[in-house]
Amino acid sequence: MQTDFIIDLLYQVKEFENSDSHRPNSSVDDFRMWMNDRKYVDESPTKLFKNEGHLVSFTENEICKQVLLLGRYSKLLIRKGLSEFPELANEEFTYIYRLMDEPYLTKIQLIEKNGHEKQTGTQIIKRLLDAGFLEEKNDEGDKRIKRLNLTEKGEKTFHRSVDNVNKTSKVLSANLDSDEKKKLLKILQKLNAFHSHIYNKYRTMTIEEIMETYR
Repeated sequence: MQTDFIIDLLYQVKEFENSDSHRPNSSVDDFRMWMNDRKYVDESPTKLFKNEGHLVSFTENEICKQVLLLGRYSKLLIRKGLSEFPELANEEFTYIYRLMDEPYLTKIQLIEKNGHEKQTGTQIIKRLLDAGFLEEKNDEGDKRIKRLNLTEKGEKTFHRSVDNVNKTSKVLSANLDSDEKKKLLKILQKLNAFHSHIYNKYRTMTIEEIMETYR
């Protein structure tokens, strides 16, 4: 039994070495993550629910699973794509890009346009202020209101990072052809429009109340 386990493990290691996830400097943690990801991809969440006697909707559960996986993969690729800009490699770059497009937003406006909770967005803005990418100024009409704008350093970082972001976007779009990308974009825009409305109007509701609203 022990010998069979070792043989099976060696086969798994060989598969990992032949996979796209393997790198010359891959570690045990990389192998573990590959094993976990492969297991997650192979196993449908509906299988667990059915085994436990719960009613499920295969399509909706699979959409949820795929969205979650894409979110995890995108974060990994963004960190790789922005490795030259470690201060931006998490969510920070989206804040810089938003302010480049829409300058002089308030903190709340900037946070909401990025779809974050207030605490998370406030921490991101603080990091960008501390790093010198953003500056705060009093609103000309109401001195009680603070507005955010990019500093010279922030604008230079935006321009320098555009090429890296474009490369990352191409990798994230994977091997889809032009028509597939257009169709996917329309679906994602529709999905995000729905969730943006939920975020802006009904974020304090329970999931049951949200379901009732859109029944």
